[in-house]
Amino acid sequence: MLNPNRRTELAAFWAAKPPAPQTPNADEASYPDRRGSFSKGLPHNALGEVDPSAYNAMVTAVTTKLQSSFNGIPLGGASDPMGRRLTNPQNGLGVELIGPDPTHLAIPPAPPFASAEIAAEIVENYWMAITRDVHFADYGKDALIQQAATDLDGLGSLYQGPRDGSGAVVPQLLFRGTTPGENVGPYVSQFLLQDCFFGAQQIDQRMQTVVAGKDYMLDFATWLEVQRGFGQPKDMTDPTLRYIRNGRDLGQWVHVDVLYQAYFNAMLILINGGARLDTGHPYRPGGPITKEDAFGSLGGPHLQSLVPEVARRALRAVWYQKWAVHRRLRPEVFAGRVHLQRTGAKDYGINPVVMSGSSVLDQVEAYVEAQTGNSDVYLLPMAFPEGSPIHPAYGAGHATVASACVTVLKAWFDTSQNFAELINPRTGASLSPVVASADGSTRDAYTGPDAAQITVATELNKLAANIGLGRNLAGVHWRSDHTESIKLGEAIAIGTLRDYIGTFNEGWERFYVQKFDGSFVAITGDGEVPQ
Repeated sequence: MLNPNRRTELAAFWAAKPPAPQTPNADEASYPDRRGSFSKGLPHNALGEVDPSAYNAMVTAVTTKLQSSFNGIPLGGASDPMGRRLTNPQNGLGVELIGPDPTHLAIPPAPPFASAEIAAEIVENYWMAITRDVHFADYGKDALIQQAATDLDGLGSLYQGPRDGSGAVVPQLLFRGTTPGENVGPYVSQFLLQDCFFGAQQIDQRMQTVVAGKDYMLDFATWLEVQRGFGQPKDMTDPTLRYIRNGRDLGQWVHVDVLYQAYFNAMLILINGGARLDTGHPYRPGGPITKEDAFGSLGGPHLQSLVPEVARRALRAVWYQKWAVHRRLRPEVFAGRVHLQRTGAKDYGINPVVMSGSSVLDQVEAYVEAQTGNSDVYLLPMAFPEGSPIHPAYGAGHATVASACVTVLKAWFDTSQNFAELINPRTGASLSPVVASADGSTRDAYTGPDAAQITVATELNKLAANIGLGRNLAGVHWRSDHTESIKLGEAIAIGTLRDYIGTFNEGWERFYVQKFDGSFVAITGDGEVPQ
């Protein structure tokens, strides 16, 4: 029921909450050359190592929070009219008025530079890069995908991706996430394939992708230019619109997407498709409200504003982790260190897991040589000409936003509903599961033996993973960036929903959510309660 004191109670609660302990790994303190830390866009020497004074200026700015300090950060590409600037390092330094402040949340330390864990992660990044053009539907029969699965399986527990019931890394599940239901159905979520309706407009989810077989940063001179922040040419786009069919398409989708686009589209599919409301929703059929329809509170307009609202909050929380806490290097930079160590330029102490414990570097060399004619190249083939954004890797912005928005949708709707029970609002036809055709220009029916197991829950969890891991497929993030960031975004959504309970006259008291770890909780005005 409505609590007239809720506003002041919440202000007092968050004001009294202490900051969470923040624990970065020891890389920044351990390496004077900052080999394990983010420095893209700053001046670098011929080996791609950051100028120490420039790095210190960046850290000073984030620490002091002074605009004069931010203005004093030297940029490596400052002489280039197309040179790149740091991406919004002040975003995470502010406070929130609803839900937790960025300082109230934390993620664990990232795997250190010399660890076996990060070496295993770069092995997966390499395999993702050289298999970008393999159709997801062909993973079970493609020879290179089979090699990737065998190689990653050989890493044992270091590989943190999904496994089958026997504990093996299998081609069909390669590069998926590990949350409940993600191994059901095709790789790409139905929410990225089915048409949706934005008011009177029908949205065809075919996308403008990029040409096959074109990767970037395949020579050290270009790699170094990118690290210094110099501008790069644009992508080579494919003139044919296509449904997402492979890692290259998905990588391009998350290259240019609007912050909350995927989840807003998913919300439209759910609302217009007749999705059932969650059992805690007071306007659900059979609920306590019998003669009214939801609208500005707990209805369509409310949800349509709530999805982008949590997206912005999630972005602020993860930006604090990126800039103020962890400052983790990007995979492209780690691969540059691998290249230099493998070619004998400098021993960076990289773990043998990638240097000799995997076959992937030989595969990368052959892949790059086929494109460029150059051998002895062990850089990470990048999907984007400019490589990663100019902000640190950990946590992942896309993954944090994805999980926050998806958590709101999971709280709002009955996610146990079979996906095929949803309908196309124009035709009334069932939204039967589909996959992109071989060339992606059309859609085919998905007829796998698990088609009937595809639910709203499987596709929402899969949607969050598609968007988060799509960035990995493009080469700009690590698996642990995704894995830890979905927990961060989920906490943002739960904290936001918690604050709203008790502010509605309808008596909105709780919603129920299955979290990304599989547990079930009720979100109440006092927080989350295990169910």
